[in-house]
Amino acid sequence: MQFIDEVKIHLSAGNGGNGASSFRREKFVPRGGPDGGDGGRGGSVIFECSGDLNTLIDFRFQQHFAAKNGASGRGSNQNGLSGDDLILRVPSGTQVFNENKSELLADLMNDGEKIIIAKGGRGGLGNVNFKSSTNRAPTYAQKGEEGEKLWVRLELKLLSDAGLLGMPNAGKSTFLATTTRAKPKIADYPFTTLKPQLGVVHVDLHEFVLADIPGLIEGASSGKGLGDRFLKHIERCGVLLHLIDASAEDVVENYRIIRDELALYSPELLHKEEVVALNKIDLLEASEVKKKITRLKKLTPKVFAISAVTKKGVTEVLRELYQRIEKYREQK
Repeated sequence: MQFIDEVKIHLSAGNGGNGASSFRREKFVPRGGPDGGDGGRGGSVIFECSGDLNTLIDFRFQQHFAAKNGASGRGSNQNGLSGDDLILRVPSGTQVFNENKSELLADLMNDGEKIIIAKGGRGGLGNVNFKSSTNRAPTYAQKGEEGEKLWVRLELKLLSDAGLLGMPNAGKSTFLATTTRAKPKIADYPFTTLKPQLGVVHVDLHEFVLADIPGLIEGASSGKGLGDRFLKHIERCGVLLHLIDASAEDVVENYRIIRDELALYSPELLHKEEVVALNKIDLLEASEVKKKITRLKKLTPKVFAISAVTKKGVTEVLRELYQRIEKYREQK
């Protein structure tokens, strides 16, 4: 399934039905009074949060969505039927903005949560409502109101317990494939992963959701390498697993680049719980791995040495992640 996390769509709520202008006409009832019914309410456009979805692909090839109009009123005091609401299902973590993204209209997080974005028009009143002591036979009936119409932008920020981040080719996809049933594309070149991937990790008797965020590079916070589109998914992660390629010439510089980009995108990301792991240690001598860990510990107190390929040290990292996730859940 194609992963789509940003779309622009147009919503049209239904118009209210017109009120009827009618008079009672029956045998043996001369000069019957007004009996025009009210118009029905127009249908509203409603977004419903669904935990079963993980992409906005349903909105990729259709831009315009409209709810039903209300029916007009009729004689004999018959009110028009209300138009059906249009319910659009979106994944958990979907944000709804106005057209120019200056206003957040909704932030849908919980399964089953609903919110009206475009409200249907009110039905017009029939002429029976305008009968008075001075006007016994009103001919006026209201027209129905127009439903709201607007362009909105939908943005999906993945909801996951932990997020994998690091420079391109740090081994994030291999780690995800090793620890979950996800099947990300794996290859020996940068930017193999071009869209976020989700997987469920099982460690001991526990489980949690892990997201593989495509590799970040210097300048990612300003859009370089599509970084700004990927960084938004990190905002919803409870804990971060920062993988560093042990075969890189300067592991300290790689760590610093990622941390700097997090700070430039949103300083709040620096306050998230972070687990740091030096990956691909199977490619180096033990003495070289020790030297690089010593350098990294000058910036972060605890560094795990792992190999996602041979699975060495992976279980220890997963246990550490779960402990941090539990702490995050308790704080929430």
